[in-house]
Amino acid sequence: MKSDHDVEMWWSTAITETRPGEVRYRGYPVEEVIGRLSFAETTWLLLRGERPDPRAARLLEAALVAAVDHGPLSPSCAVARMAISCGVGVNSALGSAINLLGDSHGGAGEQCLAMLARIDEELGRSGGGGDGLPQIVQAALGAGARVPGYGKHLHPIDPRAAALCDLLDRGRRDGVIAGRLLDIAREIERQLERRKGRRIPLNIDGALAVTLGELGFSPPLARGLFIVARSVGLLAHIVEEQQSGRVNKGPIPPGLHFHYTGPAPRKLERP
Repeated sequence: MKSDHDVEMWWSTAITETRPGEVRYRGYPVEEVIGRLSFAETTWLLLRGERPDPRAARLLEAALVAAVDHGPLSPSCAVARMAISCGVGVNSALGSAINLLGDSHGGAGEQCLAMLARIDEELGRSGGGGDGLPQIVQAALGAGARVPGYGKHLHPIDPRAAALCDLLDRGRRDGVIAGRLLDIAREIERQLERRKGRRIPLNIDGALAVTLGELGFSPPLARGLFIVARSVGLLAHIVEEQQSGRVNKGPIPPGLHFHYTGPAPRKLERP
């Protein structure tokens, strides 16, 4: 027969302690956290175990703000708005949208950070000299493979990425970040421009990857934190669509029709 101790150990956690009249985040009483730590600082505390340097927390905050929304034409946002018009709850609409944030839509930040981390690791194995960075980046990029975190069909220069990179430059000057991943990201940008004959700059996914990587977050957390941020924008779209009064909103406006490519009309002959 299992004891109370066995049950406690089954659900053991180092994150949050809850007892009657008591809640602690990583050991800190919640009543002391409320009003004293920002959402970004609390997020860092829960994910990393300790409070961040306030300057690092501001960088995390900036990254979350930059990723909040990109309008209703993104697949996840379109699904969120369609879902809420079908009479489901906010939780179902939000969950439906979040479930679309996979490798093709929402996963580029994780993929980019994994790529940057591999290059940084290889650079460290080679002695860490900056002179070898172009060769290592060239080998990592391979021949013609898609590079996650670069280019955006709507933005010649992604304003979100540009703003984050400015903050990263300031963070390096202030000693908040080392800047290694930022250097790698910019070398990739230079090599892509030489290959393509035009500039293909960091987009929001790439800038988010650099920011979170410089702050010490792992690639899977890059996707997770993107989802945390984007959930706010999705929720705003869900509420707006809910207030519009539309019901069963489809993917195209009424009056337009999809293109059918199947057989011509035919009769079902009796056997």
